[in-house]
Amino acid sequence: MRIAVINETSAGDRNGDVVKALEGRGHDIVNCGMKKGGQTPELTYIHTGLLAGLLLGTRKVDLVVGGCGTGIGFLNSAMQMPGVVCGLIQNPLDAFLFAQINDGNCISLALNYGYGWAADRNVNLIFDQFFSQPGGGGYPPHRKDSQAQSRQLLGGVAKATHRDLAAIIETLPADALLPAITYPGIKDILTGGQGLDPAVTAALEKRWAGK
Repeated sequence: MRIAVINETSAGDRNGDVVKALEGRGHDIVNCGMKKGGQTPELTYIHTGLLAGLLLGTRKVDLVVGGCGTGIGFLNSAMQMPGVVCGLIQNPLDAFLFAQINDGNCISLALNYGYGWAADRNVNLIFDQFFSQPGGGGYPPHRKDSQAQSRQLLGGVAKATHRDLAAIIETLPADALLPAITYPGIKDILTGGQGLDPAVTAALEKRWAGK
């Protein structure tokens, strides 16, 4: 699994805790957000939520781990993007149930609010539970089929209520989009590996060119 860690400005100082908690699990970690607080250029939760949607929508990553001070801002920002199923994860039980019931592709962590003694250990335990077994197993197990049907139905709702990714890129305000897609390293991630959908590529190239 390829996992993007995307910290925003208020949670930049927690980046090391998140990356450390993910290491050693056999995944490819792409640390593409802020590495410490106060860095410039600066990403807010608006930009990191948008990046989550871009990286998942272009299939450059399989999972995004983000968050903000409370986790709520990033959650709301990411869920504006098509194909994102994001959960606010505050403890290991949240992580287990989100993986088994919702089988989501985006995690939002509260990285300032309540982030006290042993919080780094809590982040580690969160990922222990999230990766403890394959996602979508259902909880309780006898609800597996019903929960899978609900996920499929929700995916259909999301598809019907969102524009396609290329159209979103073309029409987003510059102050929302450009800090995200011009952040150091992001262009290399988006254009590396397998090619993007031609319409998405054209939309990104146009915005990178300042149009």
